[in-house]
Amino acid sequence: MAQQKIPPEFRDPVYVWRRRRNWILVGLMYSFFYMTRYNFSALTPTLQDYFGWNNGDIGLFETLLPLVYGLSVVVNAPLADKIGGRKAFLIGAAGVVVLNVAFGAFYLTVTNPAVWSGVGKSKVLVEAAEISGGLTPHGLAWIMAIVWAVNGYFQSFGALSIVKINAQWFHLKERGTFGAIFGILIRFGLILAFSGAPFIATVLPWQWAFWIPAAFVLLLFFLNLLFVTETPEEAGFQTMDTGDESIGDNSEKVTTMMVLKKVFASRSMWMIAIASMMIGLIRRSIVDAWWPLYFSDVHQVGKTDLIYQLAAWGIALFGIAGGFALGIMSDRVYHGRRAPVVVFGFIGMGISMGLFWLSDAVSLGAFGAMGSILLLSFFVNGAHGIIGGAASMDFGGRKAAATAAGLIDGMQYLAAAFTGTAVGWITSLDGGWQWWKLWPIPFAVIGAVIMSFLWNVTPKGKTTGH
Repeated sequence: MAQQKIPPEFRDPVYVWRRRRNWILVGLMYSFFYMTRYNFSALTPTLQDYFGWNNGDIGLFETLLPLVYGLSVVVNAPLADKIGGRKAFLIGAAGVVVLNVAFGAFYLTVTNPAVWSGVGKSKVLVEAAEISGGLTPHGLAWIMAIVWAVNGYFQSFGALSIVKINAQWFHLKERGTFGAIFGILIRFGLILAFSGAPFIATVLPWQWAFWIPAAFVLLLFFLNLLFVTETPEEAGFQTMDTGDESIGDNSEKVTTMMVLKKVFASRSMWMIAIASMMIGLIRRSIVDAWWPLYFSDVHQVGKTDLIYQLAAWGIALFGIAGGFALGIMSDRVYHGRRAPVVVFGFIGMGISMGLFWLSDAVSLGAFGAMGSILLLSFFVNGAHGIIGGAASMDFGGRKAAATAAGLIDGMQYLAAAFTGTAVGWITSLDGGWQWWKLWPIPFAVIGAVIMSFLWNVTPKGKTTGH
């Protein structure tokens, strides 16, 4: 079979410029979606100190938001395919702004913050926070976790929308590289959250670390409303053959049932979704949630300390590097096959977590731990960019991209929801932070095995050459 090539119309400078304008605005809002989702994870030591919460209370947030997000992204996916990515993105942005503003307003419920003694592992709660209305800190944690979970509902529109829009603008052969750009957006958002939010909370009260990101999302809401176009055709270009799996002809009206059948009846899609679950268990256990609390508890590293900031930026930069390395490899070395590089990614994750355990076992300190987390970020983000950014477009096609992304992203976050309670319990045990590093390794093994069965699988597009 002849290798499919990128059609010349995708290289037209006018088209490339228009796509880039679309991409920048959509991408920036997606990054700020990440900031308005992970600002909580970045501020867990601050919020824990303020409200007097334990690791189990933090686990509520790390369970409920991924759970609601995971369910919502599957349910909302057909809606995004039906109404379009642009409208879905705007709905999500409006909700994200409201929920982040509401979450920050909970500072009004505290009459006296909690008082602690000691640092790190020896830190002890001396006096619980005083909460208005007779609530306990644990009771307030439940209420705030539910509000934060509603934020997860609106956050779920982000990945669906960006994949839906860009599936219509990028050819199959460009999407491994798109997966790398997708990873940049994620990591830029995580830099904003894990580096930016703590600095905001240092110079201003903690609630501003929720309100300022919400203001940026509001600004980008209006920019996307005014300047983003859903499809090339709406921007005045000809109908493009993106070379991915399609449902009927471009002119044919596609029903929701056709979309659901295409995605949910696909063996390949379900195998990719299971692999995505494994990535979610690893990501949410270490890279995207608990590492700030680990640095605080184990190494007494504050959120504005040099080592913390190096870790926050390093996680992002290594993640971006991993996205480009695996994404470009899948395009140029494996000619659009995604599974081989994802297998390599899972193997790298397993090795990285083993090194992470070893770094504290031989007392390499905070810098040794940071190096292991950076390496893990390289492989996690590289694999996630391919699965979430490229494979969902490849196998969903223009008309089912959001539903495919919903299945893949939803399964990842449903699995990730399990980590909130699990990690909260594990890290409360004696030696728990060491067990925390090892427990996700079996998930990396399962992911590598699953994706190995798809080693030679590529989408079945309408054309095999151009």
